Formats: sequence, structure tokens, C-alpha cells
Amino acid sequence: MDENVLLQSYQDQPGVWDEMFSPEGLRGHYRNFVSAIEGLPAEEMTHKDEMAKKLFMSQGITFTVYNSGEGIEKIFPFDIIPRIITGSEWNHIEAGIKQRLKALNIFLKDIYHLRFIVNDGVIPAQLIYSCPQFLREMVNVDVPFDIYTHVAGVDLIRDNDGQFYVLEDNLRTPSGVSYMLENRSITYRLFPDLLPKNNVRTVKEYPELLFKNLVSVANRQMSDPTVVLLTPGIYNSAYFEHTTLARLMGIELVEGRDLIVDNHHVYMKTTKGLKQVDVIYRRVDDEFIDPLVFRPDSILGVPGIYWAYRKGNVAIVNAMGNGVADDKAIYSYVPEMIRYYLNEEPILKNVPTYQLADADNRKFVFENMHNMVIKKTNESGGYGMLMGNSATDEQMHTFKLAIEQDPRSFIAQPIISLSSTPCYINGVLQPRRVDLRPYALYGPEGIDIVPGGLTRVALREGSMVVNSSQGGGSKDTWVLA
Repeated sequence: MDENVLLQSYQDQPGVWDEMFSPEGLRGHYRNFVSAIEGLPAEEMTHKDEMAKKLFMSQGITFTVYNSGEGIEKIFPFDIIPRIITGSEWNHIEAGIKQRLKALNIFLKDIYHLRFIVNDGVIPAQLIYSCPQFLREMVNVDVPFDIYTHVAGVDLIRDNDGQFYVLEDNLRTPSGVSYMLENRSITYRLFPDLLPKNNVRTVKEYPELLFKNLVSVANRQMSDPTVVLLTPGIYNSAYFEHTTLARLMGIELVEGRDLIVDNHHVYMKTTKGLKQVDVIYRRVDDEFIDPLVFRPDSILGVPGIYWAYRKGNVAIVNAMGNGVADDKAIYSYVPEMIRYYLNEEPILKNVPTYQLADADNRKFVFENMHNMVIKKTNESGGYGMLMGNSATDEQMHTFKLAIEQDPRSFIAQPIISLSSTPCYINGVLQPRRVDLRPYALYGPEGIDIVPGGLTRVALREGSMVVNSSQGGGSKDTWVLA
């Protein structure tokens, strides 16, 4: 490892892939960045770190954690050292995500229509129909351009073999893209010369690409369709993101009470009267979107919007019912979907996954629980999860009882080490575990993926949970041209 003030104290982690360092020393694609910062005094690096915190504070870049029923708004933690990905690595990631989304999109159309994959015995029918996110209301509903997964945030991790694996497919209302954009903006303020000097590809066109795709699915033949972003409101954990995206796209941010349905058409209330809405980018979950069809106690959605959508009078992005495709029990079948629908071998691998509804799998997992991570199939945010290597005997026992009562609702995976990357913490570089969430936009003209994504960081020492709700943060992701 190169000897300089900034890098001297950095501790290697045996058996963990480090993004910046190989066993032979500094990785080539980090050299330009390190050479630019290694001579900076510690006071200047600390000043940049403090400036980043102040910028996040002054710009209101926040997220909300709900604990004991109370919403606590927090500044999103940001680390000033970027995560750098080579062009060839990115090309591999991009090709793999595009392949995966094509297969998942075909899967969604298939299970809500002709169900070939079930009839051919590739995926058990029981597994699909027992999924809480499978919406019978979407059966035989034709969606615009047959696109269900307009916006996806696919979670990737890198194991100690250096390969990227898909950890989750987020196909419902994936969040975090605003932090990707803000991270890049803050990095420009901290290191204004380094991005062009390193030939870093831009991510700033994401809002433009998203808006283009939203407009493209409008049913009415007009040059300027009305597009809105439907938010649950100010108490939602991702409300900052909703306001940011609406502002950057130049569209109205609306809540359910701002929309009404008349004669199966959706209208927005304005000071000039009602205005027909053509496309809704909704950040409201399926179960809350229409109280006449789903949860009758919902005050977040719009009564009658389901039938307006079903009749083709409004486009909703993402489509309802996508949750069946990112159910953690269905996840293990995605490689088979790719082979079945596309006749191709998967480019990106899955993490090995054990379905706990299978008695043999259950027995194996119970015997090796200390090496496993147990997940509830329909939880997110790092909740409903057991890390076997740090769990107590009591916690393991509790999970075993829950699994035996409802095995369909749990899966198990071997604990993947997660790659680490240097973070500037307390004036020195320290290794912390990371994942990567690139954002893909699926439109009538194909799939666009901005070169980068949200690198999430487990800021707690020794932790492998990167979710912001569990103490995680993020850093800028550079993809080299």
C-alpha cells in the first residue's frame, strides 16, 4: 500500500474485496483521485467533510426514520470519498440489469395474463398466488406498451471474489435517486476539478430521461400531456425525493386529495378549475392507491383511479402489482426466467437462496443458521432480518418459531461479505461495507440506465446493513468513461 499521510492508517480486511485497494496496492482506477487528495492537509479534508454536512443541512437533504410511531427527520449521512467503477465493470452491470428487467417485465405480463411460466412448471403456482403483492385486480389488465417496470432500483453487492451479485429487485416504488443526484452535486462543490479530470460520466440527465419516459406512456395524442408526481405527503420517509424529482422535471407534486376521478378520467384541481391528468408517477404503495378497490381506510390514494387506469384513460408508473416480481421468494427464480423468456444465460448472478417452505432447506438452514441471513420475503429497509453471525441464541429461537409457523414468508441466504471502501471518518480513512443501487428507466424505446447509482454505506464499524433507517449513509458513485 502506498505510504502517505492519508493512507497510512487504513486497515486491510482479510477476505473482503476492497474497492480501492488490491493485495498488490492501490487499484489503477483510483490513482488519479488519490494523487489529487493525498497531499491535502488533514485540516482541509476535515473542512471538506464539515462543508458537506453543512451543505446537506442547508439544502434540507433529509430522510425520515419512524421509530415508536414518531417520524424523526435526519440529515442523510454522506461520505466525501467517492466509490469509483471502471467503464468495463459498468458495461457488465448495465448489460446484466437490462437483461434482468426485460425478463422480469415479461414475467409480470405473463402471470397476469396467460401464465405460460406456471403452466410449464418453471415456477410453482402456489409460490406466486400466495404472494401478498400478487394483485388479482391486475389479472387481464392491459398496461401501456406492456411495460410494468418503468422505474427500477436494482441492489448489487460485490463478494470477496470481486463479482457483482444481484441482492434485490426493487420494482414497486424504488427510492434513493435524489440522493444520487445530490451526492454528485455536493462532490462538484468539494472537488470541482476532479470529476472532469477523471473523465467521470454524468448522472444529471436522470430527471430528463424520467420525464421523457413518463410523457411517452401518455394515452392522449398530444404534444404536452399532463404529468404529475403523486406523493403520500410530508410524513413519508422519501418526501424530500418526491419534491426534488417534481421540481427537476417541472411537474406538479400532488397528494391524493388534489386529484378526483370523473367518468373514469383523472383530473387535478387547479386555481383555474379541473385539468385532466395523463400520467401519474406514483410514490404511493399499491394497497393505498384506491380505497374503493384496495384498503378502504386509505386517505393517501384517489377513489376510482383503478378503473380510470384499467380503461386506459391514465397511465400509472410503476404499474400496480409489481411486488410479486420482487418478492424475495420469487427472486430465486429470476435466472430461470431469463433462460425461459430470453433463452439466454444470466449475466448477473443471484445470491444463493433457500426457500424455507421446503422442509429440506429448512433443516439445512436451521443447522447452519450462524452462517445465514434470514429475511422476511416482503420486508424492506433492513427490517425483518436476522444476521446469523451476530444473532443471540434467543433471537435465533424466535426466528425458528416464526419460520415454522409461516415458512413461505422467509428465505435464507449465506452471509455475503460485501465489499468495503474507504470512508473519511474522524479524520482518517476507515473501511466500511457498501452496496450499489443503479436506477433503470424502462420506456417504449428501451431501457436507460444513468452511469452511476446510489452507493450505500454501512457507517457503523463492522456492520453490513447499509439502509439509512439502520444507520447507513451514502457516497458519490463515479463511473469512468
